[in-house]
Amino acid sequence: MRKSDQWTTEDGLIKIQGWARDGLIEKQIAHNMGVAYATLREWKKTFPAIMEALRKGKEVVDREVENALYKSAMGFTQKVKKPVRIRDVEFDPRTGRKIREVEKWVQVEEEVYIAPQVTAQIFWLKNRKPDQWREKNDLTLTPSNGVLESLMELNRGKGNVEF
Repeated sequence: MRKSDQWTTEDGLIKIQGWARDGLIEKQIAHNMGVAYATLREWKKTFPAIMEALRKGKEVVDREVENALYKSAMGFTQKVKKPVRIRDVEFDPRTGRKIREVEKWVQVEEEVYIAPQVTAQIFWLKNRKPDQWREKNDLTLTPSNGVLESLMELNRGKGNVEF
């Protein structure tokens, strides 16, 4: 039995896909499989099922991260559980006096707003619209109104400025 046989079975392919979905790089996946990285690269060419398992695993994770980044950039609401202290007071129906007081903690679900994260917005825009949001803008100076001629006149004879 060849070593590749165990990785082209349904169970083997599910493991490979799961490792890719967990965010492992192919070198780590090869290590988990007990083969050299070069072997995994060769198997990707030889066995389309292995290539497909890696692709599917990576695609799902990439989409989940993209969705989370988008959500962080836009802001969102989320349900959270919070502990709340409740006091239960029991009164005597005849006298109206307090008989006992019981204090307990309960979990209450509350919807909270998570504000947009500027860092996520910047990252998104730099990658989605690099022409408008890249950090370095090319600036081309063009002479106008005789500015270049005036500078040349000032520097004439000094020999240290090139235009």
